[in-house]
Amino acid sequence: MKFEAFIKSCCGSPGKIILGGHMRRSYRYLALALIALAAPVAAREVRYGQNYKPFTAADLLSVRRIGDPQISPDGRWLAYTIGDTDRAANRRLTQIHIISIDGGNPRQLTSGPISATSPRWSPDGKVIAFVRSADGSPQIWTVDAQSGDLKQVTRIATGADGPVWSPDGKWIAFTSDVYPDCPDEDCNATRLKHADESKVKAKIITRLLYRHWDSWKDGMRTHVLVVPASGGRTRDLTPGDYDAPPFSLGGPDDYAFSPDSKELAFARNTDKLEALSTNGDIFTVPVDGGEPHRLTGDNPANDLSPQYSPDGRYIAYRAQAQQGFESDRWRLMLYDRKTGQTRSLTDELDSWVGSFVFAPTSQTIYLVAEDRGRQPVYEVSTSGGPVKRLVSDSFNDDLKVTPDGKTLVVTRQSLTSPAEVYKVDLVGRAATRITRTNDELIAGFGLKPAEEVSWEGAGGTKVHGFLVKPANFTLNKKWPLLVLIHGGPQGAWEDAWSYRWNAQVFASAGYVVFAPNPRGSTGYGQKFLDEISGDWGGKVYTDIMNGVAEIAGMPYIDKDRIGAAGASFGGYMIDWIEGHNSDPRFQFKALASHDGVFNLTSMYGATEELWFPEWEFKGTPWTNPEIYSRFSPHMYVKNFKTPMLIIHSEKDYRVPVTEGLQLFTALQRQGVDSKLLYFPDENHWVLKPLNSELWYNTVLEWFDGHLKARIE
Repeated sequence: MKFEAFIKSCCGSPGKIILGGHMRRSYRYLALALIALAAPVAAREVRYGQNYKPFTAADLLSVRRIGDPQISPDGRWLAYTIGDTDRAANRRLTQIHIISIDGGNPRQLTSGPISATSPRWSPDGKVIAFVRSADGSPQIWTVDAQSGDLKQVTRIATGADGPVWSPDGKWIAFTSDVYPDCPDEDCNATRLKHADESKVKAKIITRLLYRHWDSWKDGMRTHVLVVPASGGRTRDLTPGDYDAPPFSLGGPDDYAFSPDSKELAFARNTDKLEALSTNGDIFTVPVDGGEPHRLTGDNPANDLSPQYSPDGRYIAYRAQAQQGFESDRWRLMLYDRKTGQTRSLTDELDSWVGSFVFAPTSQTIYLVAEDRGRQPVYEVSTSGGPVKRLVSDSFNDDLKVTPDGKTLVVTRQSLTSPAEVYKVDLVGRAATRITRTNDELIAGFGLKPAEEVSWEGAGGTKVHGFLVKPANFTLNKKWPLLVLIHGGPQGAWEDAWSYRWNAQVFASAGYVVFAPNPRGSTGYGQKFLDEISGDWGGKVYTDIMNGVAEIAGMPYIDKDRIGAAGASFGGYMIDWIEGHNSDPRFQFKALASHDGVFNLTSMYGATEELWFPEWEFKGTPWTNPEIYSRFSPHMYVKNFKTPMLIIHSEKDYRVPVTEGLQLFTALQRQGVDSKLLYFPDENHWVLKPLNSELWYNTVLEWFDGHLKARIE
């Protein structure tokens, strides 16, 4: 749900969690709770004309995952990552590549059986810092951009991640999970060694948020440290019993050096009850030591993602206004270091600000924000004025700008194309492909672009979504319909590639795929998003059902063969549909619920980020029991009769596994055709390639068996 937004690093382009969520997070981001898809299609006997072959889950696993483009200081080169699936090892292996900003043949810079991630150019452009786990623990390394020579920079027991160079090239900042009461590396190493070697694995817990997403806190905190670029002892710049930066599923970095390298800005949440708080603040601290200074204490909601302007005058950051609401609109704020004044630059933009970057002159900021399933690029002046749309088409992210200020570099993707790197001329505004990593693989499938559809939802409100059809689609036959419901609920289906709920894999299996963006979806204005809170089974349900009725009325849809699937909030909605599958216009014949919330009261007592249910259901189960009861799927078990597949994972701490087990028990006791797929080694997402393959194979077999979706 936001119990989930993506995990970006593990699931593809550092784009978002595009279709699922924490049911969200998203940042969307995510985008949102959703799983990498995969599955063989041989048993389905789908016949394709026009020399196209079906795009299967096995093909999805073969797609190379582009991400994290970084421009060299001279503006001539890009470092970026490519992730490949290693089926034998059941993992993904990521390596760093370099390509000219004008395109051409890339050069692989790192290699071997260990992933290399997070490439960051040194200020002189000679080496690239990155993260590598050579001895089981992630550490900061550097690689010579010409020779490929490697050097290990950090050697700390608690590991290192997220390297950021100081502009003078003397320091590298990074994050590490440390024991907050430890004064040095030796203390942390001793504590970790003792914990690993102890035969007693019991945990003593004294406060909430003792576990988070898929891991136990175990008394450790994320801190920002610095290490000399040449290696040596590290220094903790953010000591204390707080996480700095706070946990996030994605978005821009939450720490940055000032242009003179004397100061570090970072985000930290110092509220005592973290399970109820979304109050991150921006701090600054001298790099040579000293006490942090809080810049944003007046705002009770999140302030994250600080960036200094190149001239050092400003710190830009993203902020929300609603305390306890993680899905409030993200605005771009500007703090003037000279006057101490702060102002919003994007009040007129009714959308979430995602990644952003200063122009070299410090007078302009480029940013991305969702809009109806896509993500345009905007520009805004630091002196104020209107937010102007710079690039309207496609789904853009990961903004970078060349040192001469003439070119933007972005990742760009769609429902027919995995992420690739592009450059945008800031004068002519023409976009040019730089990488063509997956062109040959994707070309043979004839994937159909998403079609936009709209209909009237609850109260006559216009609702928007996407249709994806098989490559061999024809109007002269009836097709089964598969409805996908996104997570979040504050997330959205985008015209963007997904390594989880990939609509093209479903379409290639012989389904017309409908992806609605009902109430609660991002990219349609904050009012539209807000209207799901406190109303989970209300307007959003009507929006979805009206959309399905609209699509089911199309002449090429077989309204007797309609199924629906979703994860996280999408799983909740599948559970809700199970107890409310009585629409006179159509009926769902089969359902699939992944990581869905079944019992709102038990969910509250077992999840970790309590701000989420307390916002969404306007209190606790004992202060507002009526709303928990009214919108909890478990209250409608007596109506359960539709065949359902349930999928849940042991390490899902956002929507604990007992939600899926309760649902399966209820279905079995009601005598409903049901199946449970349980993963002991996954979390809110299914991330291991072979587990994903089993996931997809099971989901498609379930719908094939109940909807008989075979193309003759």
